[in-house]
Amino acid sequence: MFDVSTETPRTASATADTESAQQPSLPVRKTWRVLYGHIRPHRAAIALGGLLTLVGSAAGLVQPLAAKALVERLGVNESITMLLVLLTALVVAGAVAEAVGAYVLERTAESVVLAARRQLVSRLLRLRMPAVDRSKPGDLMSRVTADTTLLRAITTQSLVSAGTGLATLVGAIVFMALLEPVLLGVTVAVIVLIGSSMGLVMPQISKATKRAQEAVGAISTALERTFGAFRTVKASGAERREEAAIEAAAREAWRGGVRAAKWQSLAMSSVGLAVQVSFLAVLGVGGARVASGATDIATLVAFLLYLFYLIDPISRLVEAASAYQVGSAAIARMAEAEELETEPLETGPREGAGADAPTKPASVAFEGVTFRYRPDLPPVHHGVDFAVPGGGMTAFVGPSGAGKSTVFGLVERFYEADGGRVLVDGTDVRDWPLERLRSQIGYVEQDAPVLSGTLRENLLFAAPGATDDQLARVLTRTRLDGLVERLPQGLETPVGHRGSKLSGGERQRVAIARALLREPRLLLLDEATSQLDAVNELALRDTVAEAARTTTVLVVAHRLSTVTLADRIVVMEAGRVRAVGTHAELVASDPLYGELAATQFLATAPDDRANHAP
Repeated sequence: MFDVSTETPRTASATADTESAQQPSLPVRKTWRVLYGHIRPHRAAIALGGLLTLVGSAAGLVQPLAAKALVERLGVNESITMLLVLLTALVVAGAVAEAVGAYVLERTAESVVLAARRQLVSRLLRLRMPAVDRSKPGDLMSRVTADTTLLRAITTQSLVSAGTGLATLVGAIVFMALLEPVLLGVTVAVIVLIGSSMGLVMPQISKATKRAQEAVGAISTALERTFGAFRTVKASGAERREEAAIEAAAREAWRGGVRAAKWQSLAMSSVGLAVQVSFLAVLGVGGARVASGATDIATLVAFLLYLFYLIDPISRLVEAASAYQVGSAAIARMAEAEELETEPLETGPREGAGADAPTKPASVAFEGVTFRYRPDLPPVHHGVDFAVPGGGMTAFVGPSGAGKSTVFGLVERFYEADGGRVLVDGTDVRDWPLERLRSQIGYVEQDAPVLSGTLRENLLFAAPGATDDQLARVLTRTRLDGLVERLPQGLETPVGHRGSKLSGGERQRVAIARALLREPRLLLLDEATSQLDAVNELALRDTVAEAARTTTVLVVAHRLSTVTLADRIVVMEAGRVRAVGTHAELVASDPLYGELAATQFLATAPDDRANHAP
């Protein structure tokens, strides 16, 4: 069967990432629409910050005029005290306004990033399993962390800096036109001549940034892959190879960052060059006009001050354009993640979906179910039919690749059947509210994952409202009470990354206890005792048999000792149900089951999804 937890997802997601990398950036209109969706709740704060920044810029616009008046008064020996006080007040007021405005904008930008991360995390946690299979976890994490961080720049610079910079630039040009239209013409001609190169630079910034962000996602993916199998890496002597792979991704991120920095530096240096060349041109032309009497020295000084004042608004516009290119690449990656298919977010039960919260064991039935994990993969189920009444234990057996574990994935609605119906309590699982359906089910995966955190947090993960008495009873039933007594901090002992401080058998018992603590109506056990020793397996067999009295237990098993306890056995082969019956009936009537029973089911196989990998 297709293994969603090992090699195939890497192959599939690598293809998906390649396709993603080849996708063009979002169109400008869609980019701004997505951006506006993020900033819309904060538009009042952004407007306030922009207004304060604009006030600071306006205070700066008046300063050259005050300087002109100061020069004129010095020429006629008049007092300049009041002008100096006014000039000082303008400088202080402008600085204070800009400082407050900058704080408001940066705080708002952080709020935008926080909201974006919340939205993206909420969506990623509701992804459908096929979407997760096609993605790399590290790349998805990068979109939540690195890409959302870049949203900060486009929020403050591309929006507010562009707006205030443009307003300030227009104001400065108006004052310069009133002072000296001829010198303004010289200035504009030089700036336009040099600034025309910016249209070639900006797209390069966007391309380089997108490559850098994709490389950052590759770093996260490589690290997640390595630390997810850290013991295997060490046991295989693969540290240097993994280091080389991570370093290659890091170098690609470095190259993308350097490319972006190169183009950004070129853009910023163009601003300085344009202003400096303009200064020289204005100084030459203005000096000639002063000598000819066409203008006076005070006007020339004021004009030159305005010319230097242009550096700030032009720089803001260039920074805004650069920030837009950087931010648009991040927005495109975030938008790609937001377009991944998610599970429905339902708030209440649909008609016929068990709204009265039944407590009796659930029944399960498959009616002509067909399914494949991806269109390019062979079918896993070819018309699966069986019916399990409420209560008791039903075992699923068969060769590797028969489709046993897929039964559980379809019951949980991790995947949707391509054809036929999957019924729980006689209702198609697609008609159940998803949250309500899964609340009825306890599920123990084949690899029995344990999360980082304490033992208590893991046990209560599926039933956070369980009482201490309930927890104590489950610990005893799963023979974990002795483990708790041995641990230095008892239930508060950290279990390590993915339960690394626990043995394989202990992790399986924790997973079973977690499922039992939920008190489910339907318990799914996917080879849940494969790593237990004989003593603990015998004890847990009794625990499962006890649970089968009050709930419906479905178990994928490869051990004869587990199968013989089942009330009914479903024999699967090549994606079909070939026989259903008790152990005695099947030994007598079904050759495949007889062969499996004769070998004591020792020829165990991993998750049958592996046989459907491309």
